[in-house]
Amino acid sequence: MGIQLLRFVELQARISHRSEALQTPDSWKRFIQSVVLDHGDFSVLEHASFTVTFKVDRGVTHELVRHRMFSFTQSSTRFINYKKFGELEFIAPANFEEPYPWEWIQSLAESERAYLQLLENGKRPQEARSVLPNALAATIAMTGNLRSWRWLLLARTTRESHPDMRRILNPLLEDLKDKVPLVYDDIFVGERQIDNARKAH
Repeated sequence: MGIQLLRFVELQARISHRSEALQTPDSWKRFIQSVVLDHGDFSVLEHASFTVTFKVDRGVTHELVRHRMFSFTQSSTRFINYKKFGELEFIAPANFEEPYPWEWIQSLAESERAYLQLLENGKRPQEARSVLPNALAATIAMTGNLRSWRWLLLARTTRESHPDMRRILNPLLEDLKDKVPLVYDDIFVGERQIDNARKAH
């Protein structure tokens, strides 16, 4: 899939010089290296996009949607009646180890009890959701072009990034390095934000 995206980027970028006829099955590698990485024309990466679906807590979704260059679809606490799915699902912070803190478990149990009681008393999900915590599990689909993903990974895989963001984005970075050659190869988990900012272009 990644090479198909890069071949598509190459074809669109060649329009500027009317060199589409020079594209070959493997010219994408030389083209991406020389035009995008060496020359710094990252704008052509905006021609190709892909979607990633994450299951995270709602606190992380709040951070993800701050990246306005992406498109999002998220599970809606307004419309989902969690009573129909049995127990509510919660996600522990990345730095929590089992056994989880008693106070954390108790607060989630109380939130769940209050939510279910509000539904039992005739409140709609959009009203009952007000008692649900950030730890509530949420599914979010996130679509962006190759350049937007590059910026997100530069910004959110650094040593200063929130641990819950690193938990989902560090593995994604390694996966993309394998699936989308060259574009993400200069990004490394745990670098300093100030160093990654210089790579953003």
